Amino acid sequence: MALLPLVTLFLALLLLPFSSLSQPSTTNLSLLMAIKSSLDPQGLVLSSWSPNATDPCNASFVGLACNEQGQVVNITLQGRGLSGKIPPEIGQLKSLSGLYLHFNKLHGVVPAELANLTNLSDLYLNVNNLFGDIPRQIGDMPNLQVLQLCYNKLTGNIPTQLGSLKKLSVLALQSNQLSGAIPASLGDLMMLNRLDLSFNRLFGSIPVKLADLPLLKVLDIRNNTLSGNVPLALKRIDEGFQYANNAELCGINFPSLGICTASAQDTNGPKPFGAATSHLPAKDIPESANVQHNGGQQSRKSQSAAVVGLVCLIVAVAVAGLFSFSWYRRQKQRIGSAFDSNDARLSTDQAKEACRRSASPLISLEYSNGWDPLAKRQDVSSFSQEVLESYMYNLDEVESATQYFSEMNLLGKSSFSAIYKGMLRDGSTVAIKCISKISCKSDEADFLKGLKLLTSLKHENLLRLRGFCCSKGRGECFLVYDFVSNGNLLHYLDVSAGKALDWPTRKYIIKGIAKGIEYLHKSQSHKPTLVHSNISAEKVLIDQHYNPLLSDSGLHKLLADDIVFSTLKGSAAMGYLAPEYTTTGRFTEKSDVYAFGMIIFQILSGKSRITQLNCHGAEISRFEDFIDANLAGKFKESEAARLGEVALLCTHESPNHRPDIGAVMQELNGIPSSSC
Repeated sequence: MALLPLVTLFLALLLLPFSSLSQPSTTNLSLLMAIKSSLDPQGLVLSSWSPNATDPCNASFVGLACNEQGQVVNITLQGRGLSGKIPPEIGQLKSLSGLYLHFNKLHGVVPAELANLTNLSDLYLNVNNLFGDIPRQIGDMPNLQVLQLCYNKLTGNIPTQLGSLKKLSVLALQSNQLSGAIPASLGDLMMLNRLDLSFNRLFGSIPVKLADLPLLKVLDIRNNTLSGNVPLALKRIDEGFQYANNAELCGINFPSLGICTASAQDTNGPKPFGAATSHLPAKDIPESANVQHNGGQQSRKSQSAAVVGLVCLIVAVAVAGLFSFSWYRRQKQRIGSAFDSNDARLSTDQAKEACRRSASPLISLEYSNGWDPLAKRQDVSSFSQEVLESYMYNLDEVESATQYFSEMNLLGKSSFSAIYKGMLRDGSTVAIKCISKISCKSDEADFLKGLKLLTSLKHENLLRLRGFCCSKGRGECFLVYDFVSNGNLLHYLDVSAGKALDWPTRKYIIKGIAKGIEYLHKSQSHKPTLVHSNISAEKVLIDQHYNPLLSDSGLHKLLADDIVFSTLKGSAAMGYLAPEYTTTGRFTEKSDVYAFGMIIFQILSGKSRITQLNCHGAEISRFEDFIDANLAGKFKESEAARLGEVALLCTHESPNHRPDIGAVMQELNGIPSSSC
């Protein structure tokens, strides 16, 4: 009997982890309410964050994600219109790995308590109204990989402690009011891929250590007051190094930069406030690669140096005012729908870019060496160029939309592309297809023609292309499409009765696909005849109204021939590839019709694999062999027989015996849309 309490205690301890998993997570509720109150003081946005919730982790709290232990691991609230402050209480969410509060109206300071989030990898606070200093404590976040603080009102120096973020790959601080020198400690960030310090008030020289970072692809320091010799090693990242509007920079082999004088090449480097800095506290000047303090020497010309320092200080104040005014305009315009090309600080190249931006606020492309398909070309009319430019997105927009191509946004991969879900600055959801440069047509003129064709395709049954971007830094082309929430047609095949499509919806989808194909096959003033060449159930997306949208229309016009061939293997395995392709190697309108016929069979049968039994059943109107049993007889036999006959004609072995899509449409139009 004496053992009974011990046994009871042992069992209680053994079951404790399981009981904690089975109970709702309530320990975070009061903390989350405090966070909500600070982020959304008016209570207009986070209405789903209810204090009466039994479990915040049951998907009822919008933008909140938890792990299996009920711990908050992600807060994703970008573009929600939050107007409060970032609360220090967020620092108590110890398991948080992603904090996405960008594109809001948050004000106040960046709380130092965020440094307590030692598991955080992504910190997105960009495009808000945050002010004050960047907390030096952020340097204590060992797992931070992306730090986005750009497009705010941050002031003060860049903390040298940021050089301790050994996993950091992206540091974006552009379009703030930061001052001081660029810390040399940033040269210790061996994983750094992208560093953007543009449109600030930074002075001094470029740290030599930055040029030696092995993974650095983008260094943007435009529109500061930097000076001195540009490290020659930065030449290796070519156009990834942006340095315009820093009048005192010099260096060899850099376009628009003058040759450095002896004083500029001095190893002690140009000093932010002249040669002597004894009149300013050392703590006010951040560590810089080329700024060295020598407390044992007193210049004989200290008075002259003081005068120079005073003059520089006056100039700095004047420039600060100009930058403040310029920043205010940019903040309103770069996120808005226009770009003011009258900014007096624009260089000639920037003025040209601003003219392009007048067509779209998202134009700022980067290109790979030897692959510049969207450059100004003599063989492209000005009208065509303007049309293309109105579709251009910039790389920052694509990266921000996908949270730097986060795995949690990955929708799918193929041998030549990856598709990510993303959210643009206007709050709309998109799907972004990433295509490697090596998968694209090598002839730039052909690639350009393919892009022009894609922009000309506009139909209610085609997936809409919103724009594109070509990135030199990533060596990829990005196609931005509308996001379709209901997935593709495959999701509605091989399903149980409760998830099966009803008969009117099946007819509606068949007709919609046919309309899309008819549009592609018909030559019009703004577009030529186009063969899709890869129609399948996977390429038919279903929107919220069950309207079918053909995706990847015209995509083969952008891809290299071997890539196009590789995409056909899956189509052949699923039975979509017309028989004549094996002998001719060519696609025609009739091969599209063949694939459409197979899709009709799939929709009628509710199965992804079509057998000879299905086809024979349609031929003799044996409905149990080609009509989905999930319909339970809720279909009109005369309509099913006609659709079966259309499918048989479309999949005839000889292309000469197949109808064209116009004849198919005439037959489909004779079938009522809503009867069952």
